[in-house]
Amino acid sequence: MRLSYADVVAKPPRPRPTSIESHRRFITNTSYVQNLEQCDTPININANEETEFPDKIKDGGLDLSVVVTGPDVPSPIVNFTDVDFSPTIIKNIRKAYVCPTPIQRHAIPVIMAGHDIMACAQTGSGKTAAFCFPIISGVLKEFRRVPERLEKVACPLALILSPTRELCCQIFEVSKNFCNQTGVKVAAAYGGEPKSLQLKSFESGVDILVATPGRLIDFCELSKVSLKMIKYMVIDEADLMLHMGFEPQIRKIVEHTEIPRVGRRQTMLFCATLPYKVQTLASAFLSDHVFISVGRGGSSTHLIIQELMLVEDNEKPQRLKELLDYPIANGNLGKTALVLIFVATKKGAYSLECWLNCNGFSAVSLHGDKCQMERERALASFKMGLTPILVATDLASRGLDVAGIAQVVNYDLPRDIDTYVQRIGRTGRAGKGGRATSFFTSKNLCLAKALSALLKECHQDAPNWLYKYAERYMCLNDHHLDFNKSLKIVMRYLVTLRN
Repeated sequence: MRLSYADVVAKPPRPRPTSIESHRRFITNTSYVQNLEQCDTPININANEETEFPDKIKDGGLDLSVVVTGPDVPSPIVNFTDVDFSPTIIKNIRKAYVCPTPIQRHAIPVIMAGHDIMACAQTGSGKTAAFCFPIISGVLKEFRRVPERLEKVACPLALILSPTRELCCQIFEVSKNFCNQTGVKVAAAYGGEPKSLQLKSFESGVDILVATPGRLIDFCELSKVSLKMIKYMVIDEADLMLHMGFEPQIRKIVEHTEIPRVGRRQTMLFCATLPYKVQTLASAFLSDHVFISVGRGGSSTHLIIQELMLVEDNEKPQRLKELLDYPIANGNLGKTALVLIFVATKKGAYSLECWLNCNGFSAVSLHGDKCQMERERALASFKMGLTPILVATDLASRGLDVAGIAQVVNYDLPRDIDTYVQRIGRTGRAGKGGRATSFFTSKNLCLAKALSALLKECHQDAPNWLYKYAERYMCLNDHHLDFNKSLKIVMRYLVTLRN
């Protein structure tokens, strides 16, 4: 028997158990071309002048601006072979990339030169590889056996901090692949998994440690991990880290552990957006750093086709069914074509998962009420295509890199445009195209102006009704400001009378 979405929401199943500037160079009109073989075209750069030149990277043939500022900035690379990487690292790189992406072209030589760095680039632009390759190369050059390992104390050379378990696991897996046959050992430390299992993995030695702040602090306090040998420190998704309230933990790690102080370690901050808090963090943790910005912070890639549907809340299930029925009827929803659906709440994720399964769709959910094992099982099933539909909260909006996500559906639109960009960035990654469909209701009025601006920036047409909603929101906002202004005048008048 097929259930209606209302039936599932009315009686949801029982929840599962939870267990800065001395040198400046602006590179503008960065034109991408489709032919990857043009990567070998030489580029002449005078580092003492403002320079314009084309980046030979596939990105839909559209322009992208790159801004690089800082002291003694090295010239960007054209090919990975322009860097002093070992043959083994180059071999591992070739398995994932043909040519460096824009963020990799500019960030890799900066890191290899030993500079601290703050980098901001669009989601799916290859930021993880941009810091992994230089770190692995640096670890190989300083390779040694640490006596403390005999005392069961892990003394890594590199530390990569990430905000979520899922992102931590993903960086760990990617780093392991990049370290293949190099002898560099990578380990992970995150919550939701028994400490004993993670500590056991430390026994053979740790060169690069990928960790979430909370679990890392636990291990440091237990004297199971020592940060005194750290040469490289990365804070990945720094904007999300601060948004989630991890600043006290990060400061505790940087200021109250054995980790070398600023200037004695190389620190890297990577993010997709550039809020004021991240800039404040950079001023505290970085020394004479180089700033790199690829594209506009918080913007989306042109490779993602964005579609907006004006609906009512009760129309969403049927619209979703129609959306999913079309690719199934055309044989496009299978092992290599995955769909990621975002909802607002954990309850909504579980309810929609159940409704989809009851109506003939193979779906699994990912949200905060699931234990780590359940999360990993759900992700594995989704990645393998066993359940080609993943219903998720914003837990999956950052860092999730799954090959084959053909479409992202915003069943419930987020409250801010940055989260929207992060969500749709789960598709259209590494130069591939993707589609993002969003259900827009009257509740999403505050997003109308930002969405229309984003679509225009991506050279896509916005529906006429979106502009009308944007105008309506502007009018309401103006009335709200006028009301607040009038209220303040009245309050001052009353205070004057009282005195």
